[in-house]
Amino acid sequence: MKELLVSTAVAPVVAGFAPALRRLYFVRFAFAIVWAALLLLTGGSIGAVTAVLVVLYPLVDVAAAVVDARASTSDSTVSVPRGLYLNIAISVLAAIGLVVALTSGVPAVLRVWGAWAVVAGVIQLVVGISRRALGGQWPMMLSGGISVFAGTGFFLMAAGPEPTLVNVAGYAALGGIFFLASALRLGRSAQVN
Repeated sequence: MKELLVSTAVAPVVAGFAPALRRLYFVRFAFAIVWAALLLLTGGSIGAVTAVLVVLYPLVDVAAAVVDARASTSDSTVSVPRGLYLNIAISVLAAIGLVVALTSGVPAVLRVWGAWAVVAGVIQLVVGISRRALGGQWPMMLSGGISVFAGTGFFLMAAGPEPTLVNVAGYAALGGIFFLASALRLGRSAQVN
């Protein structure tokens, strides 16, 4: 009986909100892969393209969180996780911090990126946990946890010899893969219900 109640309670959520979230995750996957490829090509040094890419990434994160929050509010069965609003604020601050850091060089960029990755990772983990009944959130929770470790790594890399932004491309690509996995899992959840 409990399983029936859980299935019935989740079905409207999956039917209404999950498709929008799934589309957003597919877009985030595509963006992350293209962004990572471009950064691999340009991230050896800070030039105009690299600077734009570095600032663009958190701004896309802001846009995605806004889309996610709007999709959440359009479905009365879904509450908007407060973490989305916090993520918007943190990502805006990260973009501003990255603009400033770009004038100081790669180590400064890695420090700002690392700090943002840690905070955003914690937020992503909390939002994923709050949405676990929706299904397809395990990849988001894993991604959030990994982001915390990666962010710490970026911060430490900043102090190392010859720091480079190329490693950030791998971070973005892995995050994109987690978005793809979550989108695919959300699709399965929708089909099951």
